[in-house]
Amino acid sequence: MIKVGLIGCGFMGAMHANCYKNIDGVEVVAYSDVRREKAEELANGGNAKIYGDGKDLIEHADVDIIDICLPTFLHAEYALLAMDKVKYLFVEKPVALTNEEAEKMLEKAEKTGSNVQVGQVIRFWDEYVELKKIVESGVYGKVINANFRRLSPRPAWGWKDWLLDDKLSGGAAQDLHVHDADYVLSLFGTPEKIYSVKNLSGEKNSYINTLMIYKDFVVTTEGTWDLPSMRPFEASFRVVFEKATVENAGGKFSLYTNDKAEEIKIEKRRLSGGVEGGNISDLGGYYNELVYFTNKAKAKEKVEKATLKEAANSLKFVLGEINFNA
Repeated sequence: MIKVGLIGCGFMGAMHANCYKNIDGVEVVAYSDVRREKAEELANGGNAKIYGDGKDLIEHADVDIIDICLPTFLHAEYALLAMDKVKYLFVEKPVALTNEEAEKMLEKAEKTGSNVQVGQVIRFWDEYVELKKIVESGVYGKVINANFRRLSPRPAWGWKDWLLDDKLSGGAAQDLHVHDADYVLSLFGTPEKIYSVKNLSGEKNSYINTLMIYKDFVVTTEGTWDLPSMRPFEASFRVVFEKATVENAGGKFSLYTNDKAEEIKIEKRRLSGGVEGGNISDLGGYYNELVYFTNKAKAKEKVEKATLKEAANSLKFVLGEINFNA
């Protein structure tokens, strides 16, 4: 049995807790949150130990894995302590608030031999996994252009509205847009040039639109959480190939050629447990990433997907977008 210590029992912590309940051979045996009632709620009257401070969990809990679902500005502080405790650490995205923090985490991981996976969940989301297979197969020829969008109403589920303070979260450009930036980098590598535009008024870093220029194609990425509350969340993409277009939009994952238009079928898992609030419709990608992570821990193997190094590189790229000046 792999024993998990979960630090941070808010929206994302609850998401992770429900995923772990669906993974055989894994159990959350310790929960921590400054709002003790949140930890007790996730423990649901079981035998898990409750800690009011994540540092107490790190010091005293008998665990194999630590999972950090705290606000971004706390990631580095707790991750550095956790790497002295366990060999397998999961940290939610974005990996840290600053490049300096990410560098300290990389140095600590190297020193301790810790395997750290970061919650760049899009790499594990079924449609994005399938798109990667299509791109790498070359079945429809070269990529001509691509577009990735992540558009959201203002996030009202964060503890004390920490998400809306760019000094704590980095704003939508860092917290939300990092998903698409990380995925594009994992799919196509680093672009030769970028041109990035941010919101020119209103809340800092609440909107970003970046043109990523590669040798023979371009990718555009757009992210915001400055939309009205009644506007549905959207995570979509369109990739134009020489011989086809693949699109994920409006709840449909589709393939278009000159001869046909068809839906790309993906079998979805049925998982128990739900989480209210946020913009998540199912546990799918989160389940997939935690299955991968816990399987690595069970086998005592090296984490090779959504690694700390990759997440640090994605953070550096996004901060470069935020600070871009034409």
